[in-house]
Amino acid sequence: MRGHQPLRLLSHNIQVGIATHRYRDYLTGGWKHLLPSADRDRSLAALGPTLAHFDIIGLQEADAGSIRSRFLNQAEQLAELAELDHWAVRVNRDLGQFGKHALGLISRIAPGHVEQCPLPGRMPGRGALVADFLWDGHPLRVISTHLALSRRARNWQFDQLGTLCDVPGHVVVMADFNCEPHDPGMQQWCIENGLKLPLRPPLTYPRWRPQRAIDHIAVSQGLDIRGAEARPIGGSDHIPVAMSLALPSFRLPGEPWGADTAVVDTTDRTRGDRD
Repeated sequence: MRGHQPLRLLSHNIQVGIATHRYRDYLTGGWKHLLPSADRDRSLAALGPTLAHFDIIGLQEADAGSIRSRFLNQAEQLAELAELDHWAVRVNRDLGQFGKHALGLISRIAPGHVEQCPLPGRMPGRGALVADFLWDGHPLRVISTHLALSRRARNWQFDQLGTLCDVPGHVVVMADFNCEPHDPGMQQWCIENGLKLPLRPPLTYPRWRPQRAIDHIAVSQGLDIRGAEARPIGGSDHIPVAMSLALPSFRLPGEPWGADTAVVDTTDRTRGDRD
C-alpha cells in the first residue's frame, strides 16, 4: 500500500443487510434476523460494488453463514461483489444455523497478519478483528470491533483495545463504539493510546434521521485525516463512516493538517493499485 495516495477507509455496521427506515421496522422486520429475505439480497447486491472505492473496510453485524444469510459469509460475499481480494471474519456469537454474528475486514491488499481477539463483557460475544499491513513501509494495524451498550462493559473493552493498540507504527480502529465522542471512557482511551477522531465526527444513527455519532474511525495522532463523512450507502440502521488518511510526510504544500468533516474522494483507481 503506497502512502503517496490517501488511504480510503469505510466502517459499516451492516445489520446483516437489513434496511431499516423507521423505528417500527425493528418490530415489523424483526423476522429478517432469523430468515432470509429478498430485501436483504438486494441491499447487499447494491452495497458490494460501492465498496470497490475503498482500500480497507471494517464490518460490524455481519453474518458468517446461517439460514438468514442463505448460508453465505457476508464478508466474503461483499468482497467478491467489490472485486477486492482479501477478507477475514471473526464470529462473535455462533448460534449455528440460526445466526453467526460476525465482524469482518475487507481489503485491497493482503494483510501480513490477522488475529481474532475476544473482548471482555458481562456476556460473551464481543471481540476484535485485527489486521497488520505495511503502508509505504510503515506498519499499520487496523482493528474492526463492536463495543457494548453498557458503559461499564465498554470501559473494560477499551482497556483491552488499548493493549491491541500498543504496537509499533500507526493504528486505525473502525467500530460501532455505541458511544459518542464526549464519552469519558472513549476520551480517556484516545488520550492513553495517542488516537484522534475527526474534529466533528459525523452523525450515523439512526439512519433515517441521524442524531448520534456512535460509529467512528479513530486513528493515530501521527496520521493526517484528509476527510471524514457519513456515507449513506447500503441498507442498515446505521450510516457508514468513510475516511481518507495520509501520512504527514506526503502532505502537499499548503494543505491543512487534518481536515474537518468533508467529502472523501473515492475516485476510481486503476487495477494496478491492488499490487
